[in-house]
Amino acid sequence: MAEPAAGAASAADPAPDRLDRALIAIQIVTTLGALLSILDTTIVNVALETFSREFHSPLSNVQWIATSYLLALGTVVPLAGWTAERFGARRVWMVSVALFVLGSIACGFAWDLPSLIGFRVLQGVGGGLMIPVGQTILAQAAGPARMARAMALSWIVTLMGPVLGPVIGGAIVDGLTWRWLFFVNVPVGVVALVAATKLLPDTRSDARHRLDVRGLALLSPGLVLLLYGISEFGASAGRWTTAVVASLAAGFALTGGFVVHALRLKERALIELALFRDRSFGGAAINNLLIIAAIFGGMVLLPLYYQVVRGESATRAGLLMAAQPIGAALMTVFSARIADRSGAGRVVPFGILIAAGATIGLAYVGPHTSYWQLNVILFVRGFGFGATIMPAMAVAFASLPREAIPRATVAINIVQRLGGSLGIALLAVVLERRIDALIPGAHGISTYVQGIPAAQRAAVEGPLAHAFGQAFWVAVGIAALAFVPALFLPRHPVKKAAG
Repeated sequence: MAEPAAGAASAADPAPDRLDRALIAIQIVTTLGALLSILDTTIVNVALETFSREFHSPLSNVQWIATSYLLALGTVVPLAGWTAERFGARRVWMVSVALFVLGSIACGFAWDLPSLIGFRVLQGVGGGLMIPVGQTILAQAAGPARMARAMALSWIVTLMGPVLGPVIGGAIVDGLTWRWLFFVNVPVGVVALVAATKLLPDTRSDARHRLDVRGLALLSPGLVLLLYGISEFGASAGRWTTAVVASLAAGFALTGGFVVHALRLKERALIELALFRDRSFGGAAINNLLIIAAIFGGMVLLPLYYQVVRGESATRAGLLMAAQPIGAALMTVFSARIADRSGAGRVVPFGILIAAGATIGLAYVGPHTSYWQLNVILFVRGFGFGATIMPAMAVAFASLPREAIPRATVAINIVQRLGGSLGIALLAVVLERRIDALIPGAHGISTYVQGIPAAQRAAVEGPLAHAFGQAFWVAVGIAALAFVPALFLPRHPVKKAAG
C-alpha cells in the first residue's frame, strides 16, 4: 500500500483527543455521498402513485422504480473493495458520484417507465459504491484512535436518510413535479465532486491484485437474488410463492458457492472470509446484522402505523419519526468518543438495553397513544441505537491492518444490507399475519394503506394497533439477541493492528 498524500497524512496523524480539519473535511465530503445514496432509497416511495398515473401503469410495475435501484446497489457492493485497491479509493468514489449524478439527470428526463427503471439502475451502480468506498477513505484516514468519532456523522445520516426521504419526496411531489425527485441530486453531487478534488486524500495502492471474476459471478447475483427473495417474501405476506422460493434457492446456492470458492482462494478472494475469524470484527458484524434488522424493521412499521392507524399523510408520518434519529444523533456523538477511549464493549451493550427497553414501549402502542409519548419512546429508542452501530463498526475496522479495510468495508456493508432486508421482511410478515388473525377478512395491511373510511375506523383501529404492537415485540427480540455478540466486543481501546 502506497503512502497517503499529505492531506491524508495529516488526517491520519495519531491525535486521539481531537478530529483535525483535514479529517473533518473528509468526513463531510464522504457523508454527502452517503446522503445522496441513502435518500434515494426512499425518496421515490411517496411518488409511486404519481408514477402510476403518469405512466398509466399498475403499481406492480411501478414499484420497480424503487426495486431496481436497491438491486443495483446490491450488485456493485462486492466490487467496492477491489476497485478501491486497484484504482484508488478517491478516484473510484468520484466516478461513483459522477455516475449517480448522470443517472439522476437521465431519470429526470425519462420519457416512459422502462427508461426510468433503466436509469435508476445507473443511479444504483453509482450509489452502491459511494458508501463502502467513502467509508474506506474515512476509516483509513482516521486510524484506530478516532475511528468511531470520524464515522459518527455518516451513521447519523444513515438513520436520517430513510426518515427525510419521504418528507422531502412528499414536499417535491406536492410543490413541483416528480422529475425534481432526481434533479435535486445534481447540485449536491456537483458540490461533492468539486470538494473531493480538493479535500479527499489521493490514496493509491501499489498492489495489482487480479479481480476474482469467479467470486464476483457467484456473489453479486447471489446477493441480488437473496435480497429480492427476502423482499418478495415480506411483500407477499410470508407466502412461499414460486418467485420467492426460486430466488432464495438460487441466492443461497450462489452465495454458498462463493463461500466454498473464497475459502479456497483465501486472501485472493473478492471478500476475505478470514476477516470474520477476528473476534472483534466477527462480533461487530453479527451485532450489525441484528441491530440493523431491528432498526429498519421498526422504521417500516412506524410510518405505516401513523398512516394506517392514525390516518396521517406520508409526509407527516415522516416528520413524526424524526425523534428517533435526533436521539440517535445525540448519543452517537457521545458514544463514539467513549468507544474510542474505553472500548466498544463498554458502550454497545448499554445501548442495546436502552433500545430494546424503548421498543417494548412501542409494543404497547394503541390507536390513541399520545404523540408526545410516542416521541419520547422514539427519542429514547434512537438514543439507545446511537450507542450501537457506529462503535461496533469502528472497532471492526480498527482491529484490522490498514490494507484490509477496503475488503472489511465491503463485508460490513453486505451484512448491513442483508440485516435491513431481513428485518423489513420479517416484521412485514408478522404484521400481515397478525392483522389477518385479529381482523378476519382484512387480507393484510394492503387493505388499509389507502385509508380507512370513517364509518369503519372505530371497528378496526384497535385491532390494527394491537397487530402493530405484536410486530414490535419481534423487533424487541431481535434487538435483545444483539446483546450476545456485543459481549465479544473489546472493553478497551483497540490498538492499531500490524500492517
